[in-house]
Amino acid sequence: MDKRKVLVVDDEERIRRLLKMYLEREEYEVDEAEDGDEAVHKALNNEYEIILLDVMMPGKDGIEVCKEIREKKNTPIMMLTAKGEEISRIHGFEAGTDDYIVKPFSPREVVLRVKALLRRTGSQSPANQTNRSKDMIEFPHLVIDNDAHRVLANNKEVNLTPKEYELLLFLAKEPDKVFDREELLKEVWKYEFFGDLRTVDTHVKRLREKLSKVSEEASKMIVTVWGVGYKFEIK
Repeated sequence: MDKRKVLVVDDEERIRRLLKMYLEREEYEVDEAEDGDEAVHKALNNEYEIILLDVMMPGKDGIEVCKEIREKKNTPIMMLTAKGEEISRIHGFEAGTDDYIVKPFSPREVVLRVKALLRRTGSQSPANQTNRSKDMIEFPHLVIDNDAHRVLANNKEVNLTPKEYELLLFLAKEPDKVFDREELLKEVWKYEFFGDLRTVDTHVKRLREKLSKVSEEASKMIVTVWGVGYKFEIK
């Protein structure tokens, strides 16, 4: 079986080598990039299971890199942020990152978080999938296959980022229930902060746009409840 490929992006060679050593122990194949331009080039020209991306880099920072990757690919992205950089984490989520870990970090924790994110995104090896009943949610115009981590709208696959997928799945599991933005941040992003709630609005907008390219009916199932938040409505 081919090894799972990981891209580690950090301007500090010490951090890249440390993560590389721990990830290779877990049978990952690790590629490295030391700046934003190299990261974008490698991310767009190779297939990675996940990208570990430092926020603070000279030149093009991690937020810019994440935005450029998200224009073309849905590869899971975990950001590495310095302690206290809450605003960077907020901007990272708005740009499309799927998780973050705070420096200084334990390399073992990074490996565990990588594995957890890949499990959530369905990127782990599908060994043990046989003999399991299919975990599927089906509606008119929309099917969520949670085993394969696939979304079909009018029988056409919709390519979503991990966070877009998690947001859709969370809403679809409880049709007609209204969730406010704070609750969605807590449940989907596992992250609580006060103030800027654009993270949720940005992801809902992207999710609707991707669904509408395939099925207008599916995109209209995500309904804005003005002054409150969002709900999933069966049309």
